[in-house]
Amino acid sequence: MFFAILNFTLSGAIILVGILTLMKVSEPKEVVFASLPLFFGLHQFAQGFVWLGMEHLISPRALEMAEMAFALYAKGLLQFWVPLAIWFLEPSGRRKNIVGGLALLGLFLTLYSVWALSAAPMHVYVRNHSLVYDTPKTEYFWLGVGYVLTTIGSLILSSSISIRLFGWLNFFGLTLVWLVKPYAFTSLWCLYAAAVSVLLYFYFVERRIAFLQRIREREYNLGTRLTRELTRLERRYPVWREKVRRKFL
Repeated sequence: MFFAILNFTLSGAIILVGILTLMKVSEPKEVVFASLPLFFGLHQFAQGFVWLGMEHLISPRALEMAEMAFALYAKGLLQFWVPLAIWFLEPSGRRKNIVGGLALLGLFLTLYSVWALSAAPMHVYVRNHSLVYDTPKTEYFWLGVGYVLTTIGSLILSSSISIRLFGWLNFFGLTLVWLVKPYAFTSLWCLYAAAVSVLLYFYFVERRIAFLQRIREREYNLGTRLTRELTRLERRYPVWREKVRRKFL
């Protein structure tokens, strides 16, 4: 029961940060990447129900649905969603083309993983206080390499230093989990990635300040609401105010 409560509590906090992150979006192309914290929060919410199922506190059907929802996001959707999000943010050029190639690879891996999860029975159990997602047809080495390339590689290839840092933090967590508890890799790495995803809020705060400052510098009328928002952000993050001005203007 402790781990279910932990997942639900963590998911609530991450969902809140995810909503705040989406509120800092300035352009449509940012939505896919900005939605990651929210989806990670919902992902951990699903895992909370898996823990309840391990304690026989929900029906077998509800447990099966929670397991599948968690596995589809962790082992399927992320491989396409992450490089697609980076592709939208990247300016035209070589990096964007490479990330676009990773997005296509991720789409193939996602389609395969969805088929694999539906083609073979999934077995979830507890080992050493950790959830183990046993999905036989998704345990191939080539699939693991593709997963790292698409989910971590696309982040590290970004032209943004902040996104690259986010990628390296995830690579560190991925490596650590693999060395310590490889059998529980799916559940533990996703838990770590969900916690780290809250840092994206600050990345979008920086982009929001830059967006509003660009409008102000070009002498457009911000309007009362946007002027008040920019003033509040600049007062709350004084270091970023000048950093953004030098970087983007």
